[in-house]
Amino acid sequence: MDKKAVRGWVWYDWANSAFATTMLAAVMPVYYESVAGSGLAGNLAQTYWANTQSIAMLLVAVLSPLAGAAADLSRSKLRFLVAFTILGAVSSSLMAFAGEGDWLFASSLLVLGIVGFSTGNTFYDALLRDGVPEEQRHAVSARGYAYGYAGGGVLLAINLLMILQWERLGFPSKTAATQLVFATVGVWWLLFALPLFTRWKEPRPTEEKGGSMSVLSAAGASFGRLGQSLRSLRHYPELLKYMAAFWFFNDGISTVIVMATIYGAGIGINSDDLILALLLTQFTGLPATLLFGRMVARYGAKRMLSGSLLVYLGIVVLGYFMTSSAHFFALAFLVGLVQGGSQASARSLYARLVPIDRSGEWFGFLALSSKFTSVLGPLVFSITGTLTGSSRAAILSVAAFFVIGFALLQLVNFQRGAEQAALVVPDAGSGTGADGGGGGLQA
Repeated sequence: MDKKAVRGWVWYDWANSAFATTMLAAVMPVYYESVAGSGLAGNLAQTYWANTQSIAMLLVAVLSPLAGAAADLSRSKLRFLVAFTILGAVSSSLMAFAGEGDWLFASSLLVLGIVGFSTGNTFYDALLRDGVPEEQRHAVSARGYAYGYAGGGVLLAINLLMILQWERLGFPSKTAATQLVFATVGVWWLLFALPLFTRWKEPRPTEEKGGSMSVLSAAGASFGRLGQSLRSLRHYPELLKYMAAFWFFNDGISTVIVMATIYGAGIGINSDDLILALLLTQFTGLPATLLFGRMVARYGAKRMLSGSLLVYLGIVVLGYFMTSSAHFFALAFLVGLVQGGSQASARSLYARLVPIDRSGEWFGFLALSSKFTSVLGPLVFSITGTLTGSSRAAILSVAAFFVIGFALLQLVNFQRGAEQAALVVPDAGSGTGADGGGGGLQA
C-alpha cells in the first residue's frame, strides 16, 4: 500500500466536502431562494430548487454506472475523477456570477456541480478497493469521512464569517460576500484534491485487459458490461442482499440530511440556530468518525453499522417530539456521532463484496440504484405530511427505512460474500473474475 497515495485519497474527502456543506446544505439553498429566485412568485423558488435536485440526481444515476464501467475497461478511474472534479469545482466557482433573478443560471450550474460531485465520488470510492488492503479499508474509509467533516466544517465556518461580517471585511454587500463564498468552494476543492491527483498511480493498461481502448470505445462497451452486471448478480447473493439493505438505510440517512433544515424551520427553529447546528454536526463528526473507525476494528463493521442505524431510528423518533432549538442541537450532535462512521462502514463493507477487477462498475451500479431509490424517502415524507397535515408525522415515517434496512442487514453473511466476490464469473464480461486480493494499486 502506497501510504502517500492513501493520504492523498483521504485529503480528497476534505476537498470535496466543501461542496456538500456550503453548496448543498447551508449557503446555496438560502441564496437561491432569497437572491437567485427573488423574482419568482409564491413558493416557485422552493419548487425549482427541488426540480434542480431531481434533474441532477437523474443525470448522476444515468452517468455513474456508464462512466464506472468505462473507467474499469480503460483502467483510468483517476482520470475520470479528475475530469468530474474539475466540472464540479468550476461550476461552483462560476456561481459567483449568479445574481438577483438568475435562478435558471444558478440551477444549471448546480446541476453540473452535483454531477461533478456525485459522479466523481463513484471513482473516488472505487479507488478504496484498488489501493487499500481489505484489513485496512475500514480505518482508511473512516479517516476519509473524518477529514471530510473537518474540511467541510472549516470552510463553512470561514464562509459564514464572510457572510455575517461582510461589512467589517470590506465587502460592498452581503450578496457580494456570498458570491465570493461560492468561488472559494471551487478553489478549495481543486487545491486539496491535488495530493490525490499527483500521488495516486494507476498501473499501465494491458491489451488483455482492454487497456488500449480509448475512453470512447470503453464508454460504448460499458453498455454491454452493465447488462452483464445485472445477469451476474445471481453469482453474488450476499452482495444483492446487502444492496437491498443499503437502499433502505441509505435512503433514510439521506432523507434526514435533506429534510432536517426544512423540518426544523417548519416547527419554528431559528435559521441561525439551524446553521450553527450544522456546524455542530460537522465538528462532532470529526472525532466521532475516527473513534467509530477504532470501534469497528474491535467490534466489526457490521455490528457498528447496525448500532448506528438504531441511533438514527432514535433520532427520527425524538425528532417527532422536538420543540426547541436545544432539542435540535441535541439531535444534530447525535447525527454527528454516527453519520460519518455509518457511511464509512457502509462503503468499506460494500467494497468487500464487489469483484476487484470491476469495482468501478459495481460502485457505479450502486450509485445508479441508490439514486433512484433515494426518491422514496422524501416522497414518503411528502405523502405522509400531505395526508396527515403534520410534519411531525412525516418525520416519523422515515423510521420505516431504518427498521427495514436494519433487518435486511442482519441477513448478510459478509464472509460468504467476500468468497463469492473472489470467484471467477464466466459471464462477467472480462473473462476473468476477482482474485480476492485487496492490496496494491491495481485497477
